[in-house]
Amino acid sequence: MYKKILIATDGSELAQRAVEQGISLAKSLNASVMFVTVTELWSPLEMAGAAELGSQDAVRGYEDAAAQSAKEILKQANELAASAGIASETRHIADRRPAEGILDTAELYDCELIVMASHGRRGLQKMLVGSQTSEVIALSKRPVLVVR
Repeated sequence: MYKKILIATDGSELAQRAVEQGISLAKSLNASVMFVTVTELWSPLEMAGAAELGSQDAVRGYEDAAAQSAKEILKQANELAASAGIASETRHIADRRPAEGILDTAELYDCELIVMASHGRRGLQKMLVGSQTSEVIALSKRPVLVVR
């Protein structure tokens, strides 16, 4: 059925459940997985605030911290896959909106299924913050498995 599954993670506890479910599914299907984490572009307001507090290179600091965080998130996911005997790859997509990075990665690497968590925002918070999961579901050409 599915030979390559993309599993999106941001390192949160809920995303960890999606990682575990995706690995379990991959194992039962004898599929490989690709873990992806997406870090957004730095915020001009946050960078201005950091500069005001004396940061000499706030953008570089943000990018370095985002890269290090992504490296740790992907390392943990990769180790879980390895312990389950699942072949895996990792990708860090920088400076993109999460939904965009997830969809583009699935397309580029021909992943047949996307597994991701829903953060369960409701009402005004969902309207203000938006939902990356909802956007992936709405725009994906591939099936999406949402772990709640």
